Amino acid sequence: MKKIFLVIILLALSAPSIYSQFTLDGQFRPRTEYRHGFGSIIPDAADAGYAISTRIRLNTGYKFDSYEFFVSLQDVMVWGENRQLLPDDENNSFAVFEAWANLKLGRGWSTKLGRQSISYDDERIMGGLDWAQQGRNHDAGLLKYRSEKFMVDIGLAFSQDFDNPSGFQSEGTAYGTTGFFTYKTMQYLYLKQQWDSFSGSLLLLNNGFQNFTGEGDAQIADGVSNLQTLGTHLQYEKGAFGAALNAFLQTGERQNTIDISGAYLLGLEVSFRATDKIGLGIGTELIRGNNTDTADTTEAFFPLYGTNHKFNGLMDYFYVGNHANSIGLFDIHASADFKLGETSSLLTKVLNFRGEQELSSGEKSLGTEIDLVFSKAFNGYGLAIGYSQLFASGGMYELKGVTEDAAASNQNWAWAQLTLKPKFFDSAKGN
Repeated sequence: MKKIFLVIILLALSAPSIYSQFTLDGQFRPRTEYRHGFGSIIPDAADAGYAISTRIRLNTGYKFDSYEFFVSLQDVMVWGENRQLLPDDENNSFAVFEAWANLKLGRGWSTKLGRQSISYDDERIMGGLDWAQQGRNHDAGLLKYRSEKFMVDIGLAFSQDFDNPSGFQSEGTAYGTTGFFTYKTMQYLYLKQQWDSFSGSLLLLNNGFQNFTGEGDAQIADGVSNLQTLGTHLQYEKGAFGAALNAFLQTGERQNTIDISGAYLLGLEVSFRATDKIGLGIGTELIRGNNTDTADTTEAFFPLYGTNHKFNGLMDYFYVGNHANSIGLFDIHASADFKLGETSSLLTKVLNFRGEQELSSGEKSLGTEIDLVFSKAFNGYGLAIGYSQLFASGGMYELKGVTEDAAASNQNWAWAQLTLKPKFFDSAKGN
């Protein structure tokens, strides 16, 4: 696959004489992290984690009167993961992140086909998850309509793996890839209307998950569980004031016919620009948890394919590969964004967490997190530095399965990230 890099470079070199609207750009994003309680309580006996990872992308796009074409190739490398003189990449992280064509159908209609990042509104339910070095994408087809203030997207996806038919070949279209709410089918309708200072969107999403019975080589396909997520995002902005509301419900079944009843997410954000250099915000989010005693039913909501790192604290204690069928969450937070100069800013955020239901001990309080992010733009690149500290309550130790006596006294996380986005070629600009 790495030969594709050479093909794209050759296309770029020949672009001035062949293509009139060709672009070639890239991204180089190294990030270093110190983890001492990131994602879960770290015991006192455990050592802190430290590593450096790098995401590199090469993007090429072509625009014609009747269509657009885009390819994004990426590799995610952890420094030192490969031994010296290794002929192949051990982690097999080189991938086609995006590869799509958008065909114009006329009168505002188009269809976008292929591997693509799908992101709507504040990315609560569907987002690109750009923070993760690998990002999130979907293999899907979209029918799209755009006017000046109104848009409609109809999305369809059907997942299959021809390269791994062992054990599933006799099952026709059985889909054996599971985990992290990986779906076999997806259908959704997204509508958004914009007014002068107000906008509202509606999302109707269905995901089908392959069910199996048996174990190992003996497992066989056993139908599909369909999960419906329905809701709205409302946003108001006027002058220095802004407000946003999320309201979503889930019903149907999770994978393996787990019935869902009464699952919901409610979120409210209010912002105020106090001065040109100070922005203030306050918000809350309530996510229903599971309060049933049976294994085949749940009341818990999960935000599925959103950019979950953006919500409920940057230390990723909730809904980032975890907390999928737990006690839910009640999150109250406040933030302040300071513009320190023409090219730098500091974000501060304080979040208090409580369970939406009680733990088995009767405890609800989970703790408080403080997030700090400093950002600065330089000539052609950007730098971001972050620090987060968790002050855990008794419920957090119980939730994460580490006693307070065994836990480290300090739960924190620090990181620094450099981002370069070189523009190699843009035929529209003649360079």
